Amino acid sequence: RVFDAIWRWFDAHAWPVRYRLRAEEVIAFQRERGVEGIVALAYSHKPGMGRSLNVFVAELAQKHADVTGLGTVLPGEPDTRGIVAQALNDLGLRGIKIHCHVQQIAADDPRLDPVYEECANAGRPVVIHAGSEPACAEGYACDTKALCPPEAVARALARHPQTTIVVPHLGADNYEAYEALLDEYPNLYLDTTMALGSFFGGEPDHSILSRRADGLL
Repeated sequence: RVFDAIWRWFDAHAWPVRYRLRAEEVIAFQRERGVEGIVALAYSHKPGMGRSLNVFVAELAQKHADVTGLGTVLPGEPDTRGIVAQALNDLGLRGIKIHCHVQQIAADDPRLDPVYEECANAGRPVVIHAGSEPACAEGYACDTKALCPPEAVARALARHPQTTIVVPHLGADNYEAYEALLDEYPNLYLDTTMALGSFFGGEPDHSILSRRADGLL
């Protein structure tokens, strides 16, 4: 049901999902094409989803040695800290995924403090979609440009210097600002997902790949 709901949302508000595959099919599809390591990310958009999503991802990772699973939580829901601790310590998940747009939360929101703290304690990263793109204005119940300035990530990093934070999509579309943050915060990493394929209508200078190799995933 969750997969079906995601596909309906993308059809209505974003772009058509080309490969309509469920989890086991995704793993097989990528293996057939030579992919040797897969990171499984999920995020919850309402209270009460986190624990079941985390169990689902953990079971995938236990079944498939080439799958690295990350957990999730809706920041501010009851027992946020406990959900994160269970994901990292009991289920063995390798980090926590947060999506600012879907979860309507800024990177420096105090509701995220327990997430950052538990991940720091466990030595695991927070992967947080904190860039403002893709905006999908009709699909999100928030102004992603206002919610996701690079300064919010900077404040989170300053407040949690022991937490490793990964910002996907090279921080689209504030590429230069996020690259500048790499100089100031050694616990920040950027990933290149979709940022180099013109999905968001513009691309960063590709020389970032050589300039910032140590800070990119």
